[in-house]
Amino acid sequence: MAVNEKHIQFQHERARQMPRRTAPRRKKSSTKKRTARKLAQIPAGFRTVTPYLAVNGGKEALEFYKKAFGAKELNRQTTPDGKVVHARMKIGDSIVMLSDQFGAPASGAAPAAGSIVTLHVYSKDVDKLWQQATAAGAKILMPIDNQFWGERYGQLVDPFGHRWSVAMQVKMSKEERDAKEKAAMAMFAQDQHAGQQSTLTA
Repeated sequence: MAVNEKHIQFQHERARQMPRRTAPRRKKSSTKKRTARKLAQIPAGFRTVTPYLAVNGGKEALEFYKKAFGAKELNRQTTPDGKVVHARMKIGDSIVMLSDQFGAPASGAAPAAGSIVTLHVYSKDVDKLWQQATAAGAKILMPIDNQFWGERYGQLVDPFGHRWSVAMQVKMSKEERDAKEKAAMAMFAQDQHAGQQSTLTA
């Protein structure tokens, strides 16, 4: 037998005696896919902080916010007699939740007094939003105007006692801003605020 033939036969014998290697098992699913199947801790569309309003008249409140701020109702759960147990609505890109008041009424949640919490809404056309909200029944707490911090800003209270501020950034000259700031600081010095009014106005 030639040397080359012996060498080939030796290699064949050696190959048969060596343990066969098996291909590694493929993972059934990647870590990324397993993670995707997990339940999200925060529901889609929500941010870290979400306002939750307690109102007297949940159904009426939802309709008011649709007219006043262009809210889109996402869902609603009601009792057999029609009270809102839980509802979600979207104003712009933000979610606000609400329900009827159950048990003792919430402190300050009355149209005459208003809530001590203010929900702030930015708009690309704040004057249009202001007209829309007041036409729907919101009362003016602070007339809308250009403010010294560079925004057109005003405050409202809705028929359910919750306060809202609306604003958009505007271009203002340094002279206008300085004059507005001087007037505002003078009111603060007298322990007053531009938003304080003795009576609510339409």
